[in-house]
Amino acid sequence: MSQTRDFLFELGGEELPPKSLLKLSQSLAQGIIDGLNEAGLDTRTEQVQAYATPRRLAVLIKDLPEQQADKIVEKRGPAIQAAYDAEGKPSKAALGFASSCGAEFSALETLETDKGAWLVFKQAVKGQPAVNLLPDIVRKSLAQLPIAKRMRWGNSDHEFVRPVHNIVMLFGSEVIDTEILGIKSGRTTFGHRFHSSGTLSIDQPEAYQHTLLNGKVVVDFADRMQTIRDAANAAASAVGGTAHIEEDLLEEVAALNEWPVPVVGNFDARFLELPQEVLITTMQANQKYFPVKNAQGGLLPHFITFANIESTRPDSIRQGNERVVLPRLVDAEFFWKQDRKQSLADRIESLKSIVFQKDLGSLHDKTARVAALAASIAEQLNSTVEDASRAAWLAKTDLITNMVSEFTNLQGIMGRYYAAADGESAAVALALEEQYFPKQSGAPTPSSTTGQVLALAEKIDTVCGIFSAGLIPTGDKDPYALRRASLGILRILIENHIALDLVDLVDQALAQFQHSFDKAETHQRVVDFIFDRLKGYCLDQGYSIDEFEAVLAVKPTQPLDFMRRLQAVKNFRQLPEAASLAAANKRISNILKKSDEVVNGQIGSLVEDAEKTLLTAAEASKQAIAPLLQQQDYAQALSRLAELKDTVDAFFDQVMVNTDDVALRKSRLSLLALLSDQFLQIADISKLQS
Repeated sequence: MSQTRDFLFELGGEELPPKSLLKLSQSLAQGIIDGLNEAGLDTRTEQVQAYATPRRLAVLIKDLPEQQADKIVEKRGPAIQAAYDAEGKPSKAALGFASSCGAEFSALETLETDKGAWLVFKQAVKGQPAVNLLPDIVRKSLAQLPIAKRMRWGNSDHEFVRPVHNIVMLFGSEVIDTEILGIKSGRTTFGHRFHSSGTLSIDQPEAYQHTLLNGKVVVDFADRMQTIRDAANAAASAVGGTAHIEEDLLEEVAALNEWPVPVVGNFDARFLELPQEVLITTMQANQKYFPVKNAQGGLLPHFITFANIESTRPDSIRQGNERVVLPRLVDAEFFWKQDRKQSLADRIESLKSIVFQKDLGSLHDKTARVAALAASIAEQLNSTVEDASRAAWLAKTDLITNMVSEFTNLQGIMGRYYAAADGESAAVALALEEQYFPKQSGAPTPSSTTGQVLALAEKIDTVCGIFSAGLIPTGDKDPYALRRASLGILRILIENHIALDLVDLVDQALAQFQHSFDKAETHQRVVDFIFDRLKGYCLDQGYSIDEFEAVLAVKPTQPLDFMRRLQAVKNFRQLPEAASLAAANKRISNILKKSDEVVNGQIGSLVEDAEKTLLTAAEASKQAIAPLLQQQDYAQALSRLAELKDTVDAFFDQVMVNTDDVALRKSRLSLLALLSDQFLQIADISKLQS
C-alpha cells in the first residue's frame, strides 16, 4: 500500500474579486480533487480543505498517496481466427501487433469474451510519483476556474483574475519544485498586509492555518464568516440591538477582510423616518454595513462595519464611515420626498414611453394586459376584481421613481410604501410588493389573495409574451428569468391551494398579444416549458421520476390537481398490491395497443368465471370511485382500486384475451379497457417501476 503525505497548494497575490472569491475557492478545490482522482490518486471530499482570503486561494489535502498504484494495461489485438495462417503459424497481423507492443509473439495472451477471442498484450505499468503529477493537476485546475475576464501583469504572458506574486506547493515537508503562472514554488507565504512583516515559512501543510493565524490572517473562509457574525452581534448588543445579517453580505464582508475588526457607527435618527428597507439597502449595498435593529425589528440609528486592521485610532475609522454614509442617506431622503410629490396613479401615463420588448410594446401595454388577466383570475377566485385591476395598473409605476431608479432591488417594496402614502387600499399596496414573490428558490409566495392574483397575471404575461416573441431560453441563457417566473407560477398555485387551469391561463394570456406569431405552437411550448419546471419542483419535493411520469401521462392541467394525484400515486406504490397492479396495467396497455379491434366499451357475453368476476368487480369499483374522483380524493380512489388485485391476477391466470372468437375477444378487450380507464382517471400506474 502506498505511503501518504499531506499536500498544500497556495496561490497569493493582489486582492481577488470579493463576490466571486468563494466560488473560485470551491472550484479550485473541486478541480484538484477531480484531477487527482482522474490520475488514480484517489481523493475523497472529506480529505480536502479549501481556504480563501482576499489575497490568497489555498487547498490542503490530507493523506494523499505518494504515488499511483501499479496497474496492468491491456492492449487488444486481432481476433484469434485472424491471428494464425493455414499452417497454424502467427499471421502478419499477429506479428505486426506484437511488434507494435514491443514484444515477442510468445508474450501475447488470449482474451476470451462472450463475443469471441482476441490476442491481447498485458503490460505492468508502474505508478508515477504524486510529485510528478501534482503541478499539471494544479495548472489544469487554475486554467478551468470560472473567471470571466483574465488579466496579464508586468511583462508576463501568464493570465489570472489578478496578479499573482507567490506560490506554495508542499508535499509533506518537501517543496514540489515547479513553476505556476510564472512564479517559482516554495514554502514561504505572507501574512496580513499591515500587521505582519516579512515572509512566513510553512514547515508542513498541517501547519498552514496556524502559521497564517500568527500572521494575523484568518485563512478559513467559514471561520472568518463566523468571526464576523459573532463580532457583529456582540457590537450590536453593546448599543442595545441585534445585527441585521444577510448571508450574501456576510459572505462578501468575509471576502473583503483577512483580519476583520468590528466598528460601530451612528447616523442621525431623523433618517429613521424613511422606509427601513431604504436604509438597509443604502447601508448594505453601498457601504457593506450591517444595520442594527431593536427587539421589535425596527432600525436603530447605528451600523456595524468591519475594518481589515486593528487600528490604534478606531474613532477615526468610525468617523470616516459616518461621513461617507451621510450623503447616501441624504440622497435617499431627497428621493423619498421628491417621489411623493407625484402619486403612482399619475405615473401610469409615463409607462407608455418605456419599451418592455419591441414585439410586445410598452410597459403601459404590458400593464393593460396584466390588468385584464388579473381581473379574470380574480373573478375565477371570487376575489375583489377592483383591487386586482387597480393593483395591476399601479404595479410598474414605482419603476420610474427616483428611489427605484437608484436602488433597483426596491422595486415593489417602494410601490407598497408609495401606494400607502397615496391612500390606496392595504390590499392594493401589499400586492404591489408581492407581485415579485417568490423572489428566489424557497422564498415565500404572496400571502394575500390580491398579491397572488397579480403575481400570477404578471408572470404568465411575461412567460407567454417572451415565448410569443421567439425569445425562448436556451442552455443557461434566460435574460427574462422565465424559468424563475414559471416556477413562481407553479408554487403560487400549488402552495396556496389555488385550483386554476394552467392551460386556460396560457390561452387567456396569449389571446391578448397583437403581433404575428403561431399561437398553437407557442401555447404548446409554454405549457411544456412550465411543466418541465413542475418536474424539477416535484423531484425536489421527494417524488420519483416514474411517479411524475405516471401522472403526466394523463395530462392534468391544474398544477394543484397534479400534485394531489402525485401524492396519491406515491401512497399507492407503498401498498402490497401496487407492484402487481402496475404490471397488470402495463400488460393491459400493451394488449390494447397491439389489438386491431375497435374497443367501443360494449361488453357482450363472457364465458369464464374469472372474467365474469372481474366485470362485476370493475363495475363496482367504477361506482365506488366516482364520488372520490369528484372530490379529488385520488388516494382513496387508488386504495379502492387496489382491491381489484386478486381478481385481476385470476383473470390473467385463467383467461386468454386474444381468443379466436371475435365477439368474445372484443368483450374481453372492452373489459380490460373498462379496468384501465378507471386507473387512467388518476394516473398511468403502468409507468411505475418495480
